[in-house]
Amino acid sequence: MNRLTSLLANDTGGSIFLFLLLLAAILVPVCNLVVAPASSLHVSTYTMALVGKYLCYALLAISVDLVWGYLGILTLGHGAFFALGGYAMGMYLMRQIGARGVYGNPVLPDFMVFLNWQHLPWFWHGFQWFWFAALMVVLVPALLALVFGWFTFRSRVSGVYLSIMTQALTYALMLAFFRNEMGFGGNNGLTDFKDLLGFSLQADTTRAGLFVASALALAGGYLACRALTTARLGRVCRAIRDQEDRVRFLGYRVENVKLWVFTFSAMLAGIAGALYVPQVGIINPTEFSPLASIEIVIWVAVGGRSTLYGAVVGALVVNYAKSFLTAAMPDAWLFCLGGLFVLVTLFLPDGVAGLLRRSGRTGNRPADPLPATPEEEAS
Repeated sequence: MNRLTSLLANDTGGSIFLFLLLLAAILVPVCNLVVAPASSLHVSTYTMALVGKYLCYALLAISVDLVWGYLGILTLGHGAFFALGGYAMGMYLMRQIGARGVYGNPVLPDFMVFLNWQHLPWFWHGFQWFWFAALMVVLVPALLALVFGWFTFRSRVSGVYLSIMTQALTYALMLAFFRNEMGFGGNNGLTDFKDLLGFSLQADTTRAGLFVASALALAGGYLACRALTTARLGRVCRAIRDQEDRVRFLGYRVENVKLWVFTFSAMLAGIAGALYVPQVGIINPTEFSPLASIEIVIWVAVGGRSTLYGAVVGALVVNYAKSFLTAAMPDAWLFCLGGLFVLVTLFLPDGVAGLLRRSGRTGNRPADPLPATPEEEAS
């Protein structure tokens, strides 16, 4: 409890966010499962699933804010880690279908039977177990981030060049996953899921459980990132963001810091993707789209960089607007999104969180000085 209190010290915005999140994690499932459908307080299953999807997006936005807001890495490919986590969960859900599929094959998913596959590919083995799938949800995005980051950071690629490389990464993965011979369902992706851990995905209780799991994951992701950014490593990250060369000259291994934080961020994105898939019922290569990754950056920009809770606000606001406008004015949504980004860049560079900070409603811990180097500590 003391550790939690210290984490949220001087973070009024984060404290308010966590309180509202806890309240939603309790009230939304209760209003769905307990309150009668005829009541005005009833929350429909559709609404609960929609908000649960938004919570997954919020966790994804936090992962981007961690590397962009605190480390200065503008990533335009974080959707790749989100999609990989989603595919790992989707593979587990497909293996749970078994003989209940359209073709009744107890081992091969329907799309493999349709494409005349004779054997289950080697990389699908193990996904019949939830623990294995949960491990892959974290390990696969982490491994990709580790390999990609090792080459790019040690080559000292930065700025717009690094952003382009992250975008090229997710675009290459999108093209690969569109191919039927890759064994991931091609352009149709993975869908028609039946159950999760033996519980039907169509049951309201399962939907409520996924909503609570998404809320807890978001809270855990926020607290983990808050712990990182307020610790010594967080101060080093901010120093790298502001004066990378000076930090390097002081003796810090900048590439190692970038690699560790980037990999951790990818793991959070993978968890968000894994929680997203059973709630929406499908995962396909469009999740790798560069446009999807650019939208994540817009969420963070609208909410406010380097605040964490601002990224959550941006994700919720933009995605709610998307859901509303794509139904009311589908042709105008992309214009509204672009206009929103331009307006925020010109008139609200610190996002919604910055506006609230200036009005005195929320506070954030001020930037700490750069910690002493190991050599300085020894002396």
